[in-house]
Amino acid sequence: MDAFFASVEIRDNPRLRGKPVVVGGVPGTRSVVCTASYEARKYGIHSAMSSDRAFALCPHAVFIRPRLDVYREASGIVRGIFLDYTDLVEPMSIDEAYLDVTDCKRNIPYATRIAREIRSRIRAETGGLTASAGISFNKFLAKTASDLHKPDGQTVILPEQALAFLAKLPIEKFHGIGRATAKIMHEIGISNGEDLRRKSKLELMRKFGVTGEYYYNIARAVDDREVSPVRERKSLGVEETFLTDMTDMDAMRAVLNRQAEEVAGELRRRKLCGKTISVKVKFFDFKTITRSVTIPLRTDSAETIFTGAAGLLEKTGAGKIPVRLLGITVSGFPREEETQQLEFDFMKDFRFTRREW
Repeated sequence: MDAFFASVEIRDNPRLRGKPVVVGGVPGTRSVVCTASYEARKYGIHSAMSSDRAFALCPHAVFIRPRLDVYREASGIVRGIFLDYTDLVEPMSIDEAYLDVTDCKRNIPYATRIAREIRSRIRAETGGLTASAGISFNKFLAKTASDLHKPDGQTVILPEQALAFLAKLPIEKFHGIGRATAKIMHEIGISNGEDLRRKSKLELMRKFGVTGEYYYNIARAVDDREVSPVRERKSLGVEETFLTDMTDMDAMRAVLNRQAEEVAGELRRRKLCGKTISVKVKFFDFKTITRSVTIPLRTDSAETIFTGAAGLLEKTGAGKIPVRLLGITVSGFPREEETQQLEFDFMKDFRFTRREW
């Protein structure tokens, strides 16, 4: 979906059309941007940026708090449209999914026609929301293609085109290569796919560890991952950004206790137990550290989760250094246990808590 949250807000309030719209926390609340409209992106605003920074870049932007129920309703309509064409739908987030349309339920022989029809139905059935599609023979290429002609675009990469396409593609456009990695790649002479392909697997693994093998493969259009309709839940957690930096350890333990109860309640509701307890701490200067402990037996006990988390907090330097954000995550679920994301875990690489809304 194209700027999904912002697009929903513009759909529901047409007076916002053409204005820079930012969905997320309002400035001054130490929150972050969930989604920015394309008008806002022209000012350099992007998801996960602090709302204060977004305001500094564009003081006349319209800031709107998220309405998850409304976004979830629109997402459900889109998901229903997908399932009219294939059962092989792998949701990646509330606004994105992979579809395997090899055996299309509607007997449409061409993926381009399927994508065009799906996008047309999305626009009609959601009240004007738009989606972009990437079409190719593996996940990496489809995802990369989907980002090339946003908004409301469609890009196809045929097998015989893949290597030539990747050779000219700027390294920043490769899915899975973020700003920091792209900067490192430029430093070692990699500016596009052709440069990346010249590097040996050994060179890339020495520089980037096991991820180097992934970079080696995608430069050659190799990605064997299948579209999996059910995604295994690997962790469950919640975190909270404070309005003012916190140094009081008792107050932070109280936050952890509340978070432990919240996570434990979700674990029990989803019939999950985990072995690994993690604490995430973001300090006043945005430096972030994570500490984890693995316990002998899986648990869904708030007391056990809190005890583990409180012990980990002591090892982070919290209290001596002002803390901006605190969070708990439980992982290490049995492999056969599968679940969907938490209601408040729609934000891809960052999370709010329900209290912040």
